[in-house]
Amino acid sequence: MKTRTKVVVIGGGIAGCSTLYHLTQEGWSDVMLLERDELTSGTTWHSAAQVTNFGMTQTMVGLKSHSIRLYQELANDPAYPINYHHGDGGIRLANTEAQMEGYRHFASMARGMDVEFEVIDAEECARRHPLISTDNLLGGLWDPMDGDIDPAQLCQALARRARLAGAEVHRHTPVTALRQLKDDTWEVETPKGTIHADIVVNACGYRVNEVGAMMGVHHPVASMEHQYFLTEEIPAIRDAGHRMPLLRCPISDYYCRQEKNGLLLGFYEQDCKTWGMDGIDPNFTNALCPDDLDRVTDVLEGAFARMPALMEAGIHTVINGPITYTIDGAPLVGPIPGKRNAYCIIGLRAGLGEGGGHGWLLAQQIVHGEACYDTWVIDPRRFTGHGNVELTALKAIEDYQNEFRFHFPHEHRPAGRPIKTTPLTPVLAAEGAEFGVVNGWERVDYIKPTADFEESHSFGFTEVEPLVAKEVAAVASGVGLTEVSGFNRFEITGADAQSFLDRMICGRLPRKEGRVGLGYLLNDKGMLKSEATVANLPASATGPARIWYGSAAAAEYHDMDWLHSHIGADEDVQIRSLTNDFTILVLAGPKARDVLAAAARGDWSAEGFPWLSVRETFVGIAPAVAMSVSFSGELAYELHVPNNQLYAAYLALRKAGEAHGLSLFGSRAVEAMRLEKGYLHWKAEILTEFDPFEAGLARFVTLDKGAFVGRDALLARQAEGPQRRLVTLKIDTDALPARGGASLMVGGKIVGTVTSGAWGHRVGMNLAMAYVLPELAEVGTRMQADLCGGLFDAEVITPSPYDPELTKVRS
Repeated sequence: MKTRTKVVVIGGGIAGCSTLYHLTQEGWSDVMLLERDELTSGTTWHSAAQVTNFGMTQTMVGLKSHSIRLYQELANDPAYPINYHHGDGGIRLANTEAQMEGYRHFASMARGMDVEFEVIDAEECARRHPLISTDNLLGGLWDPMDGDIDPAQLCQALARRARLAGAEVHRHTPVTALRQLKDDTWEVETPKGTIHADIVVNACGYRVNEVGAMMGVHHPVASMEHQYFLTEEIPAIRDAGHRMPLLRCPISDYYCRQEKNGLLLGFYEQDCKTWGMDGIDPNFTNALCPDDLDRVTDVLEGAFARMPALMEAGIHTVINGPITYTIDGAPLVGPIPGKRNAYCIIGLRAGLGEGGGHGWLLAQQIVHGEACYDTWVIDPRRFTGHGNVELTALKAIEDYQNEFRFHFPHEHRPAGRPIKTTPLTPVLAAEGAEFGVVNGWERVDYIKPTADFEESHSFGFTEVEPLVAKEVAAVASGVGLTEVSGFNRFEITGADAQSFLDRMICGRLPRKEGRVGLGYLLNDKGMLKSEATVANLPASATGPARIWYGSAAAAEYHDMDWLHSHIGADEDVQIRSLTNDFTILVLAGPKARDVLAAAARGDWSAEGFPWLSVRETFVGIAPAVAMSVSFSGELAYELHVPNNQLYAAYLALRKAGEAHGLSLFGSRAVEAMRLEKGYLHWKAEILTEFDPFEAGLARFVTLDKGAFVGRDALLARQAEGPQRRLVTLKIDTDALPARGGASLMVGGKIVGTVTSGAWGHRVGMNLAMAYVLPELAEVGTRMQADLCGGLFDAEVITPSPYDPELTKVRS
């Protein structure tokens, strides 16, 4: 075994084998895989191994499509063919109109990735799967590419191809220690010797945190026991003359597929069970958990009702093995937070079906720095310090219990809440606030009219919309107050802080003390990496001059890693996170200045504290950093207050607001107002798939200022011209909003994809933002939006239909 290599992949299941193979496909042959036992001896070997195209985001659909194409190629390889039942088709059932509406949305979204789903009625479901009953059934979503694959053969085929390309695979080679050296390379200890690697990849399945502990990190991954059984032969299957489609049933929490002339039937029971919480036996390999069919009796009864033929079938084999989950059910594929040259591909609960695509995207990140898709939906840094063992287990149970029930828009499920709160959370709850969750933080969504008010979640407009309209009207005509919890906030100091940030951001930075600016960070390919508010705080009694860097709440680990990775060895730059120390109170509306002036000393006039100013002050008796910035398009102030004095500041503002009719508003109102202004949202419009010119941010790019990260690549892209352009659309319907991922069409062809949508209450329009073909970006261009299966006329309008001259924020 060699002692020096570029990459060591730890783990020989689908995650590790796929990563190794795809690294060779990206041109790296000096790579190794280490497996403690035999390949596929963890979760992979007992996988039900279903391969579907269905995903809730375009990234997930894209990586699954890659998996299907790859598996077809492997299956057809005459030198080493594998068993892959491809194209049997599959149905996701539904018994509510809301579920059917969701399926229509996902079909629209998938179409933008060249994937065709079909929404079918109950009778058609039964025609395509003659074993099912149509009782309590409305219809389903048909995936023509659905199928299943042999897990062991798949992994062996990937490992074989990787070896042929120069990679090494070492079985029975456990990793016993990991040490990171001063140059950020790694020493990987094994019983067979120590390997010096530039990069390590944790692909360890349910043993992920054994290897994580060697790095000094904990990954939010938990395992659940999962049972399925194989039936004896079923005559109706034997005599059908074709393979039965796969079936996934959110009504009764089971799935099934054909296995020989019987069925493989799997269960997602409500009385489910975590596994390995207190450690895993070192000898648990190619092993299973004890059978426990009593746990799945209720699910089995539902399966019998849906498929009566099951009642006549005997059970041949029972499988009960661990599968891994994360906090939100999606895997963790990408850089390990806080570590250099360390990646993971873990938490793959549907590993066999998706693993080809996950390894593909990870290999691109390792070799090129970014993948062809924006990978935030699977990025390990989307969970921060709240991702502990207990929370992960609670969310894993919840996700397991809802395996086939997708999340509706604005649906925030209750397990593990609240995990992050501020001193105002109970206060705002008492005021009627309904909360959503952002990076674990409880954040006000809207204000309920009564304590027992509940939203009926849907892809259409719901009974919350009139409440949002009321909040927006109150802000636009008077003054509103909201809390923005979890906003990412770094304090950057040092002699080189200004020049460092100037190199990180593609535009001009504010250089004067007391001024605020908005900047965009690019990756090495010239694409959008992040958005930041940069504020220059003058020296005061609280400290020396310093820069505050603010970004989206979810970006906390993401931005910290990116900034730290670019600090030069000779640069004097220090970055300190204040994210968990401060919370923002936002005052917005034409009377915001009057309220602030009554609560805080100083000159708050347009001349004394103009737009894009920052200063330290006191709100009542609470210290605060005040910024004149606005995400609503109204005159507004962000007041950054230490958490231990947040309640005092809140009381002072409420008291000062009594004379001006101050009311509370939430993030739904903010979302509607920012769309009216054409303001972008990180990981909605700000994606690594687009550059700042395509996103309409040319005014934030200064190409002649000198070197900055991504400049050369951006110049090359500028010369080539845009592939897409971001536009604002007015959609001609008041029935439902445009949801992210919805397809835009001209003449029956896909021409773009919606990124965000909401009703603009101040302009009276159903608004959306979308990336479209460049030739369709001119104001006045018309197209159609596929919203939940309905085609609605849409027109490109000015990017800021509300107060485009910014008179209100400057007033």
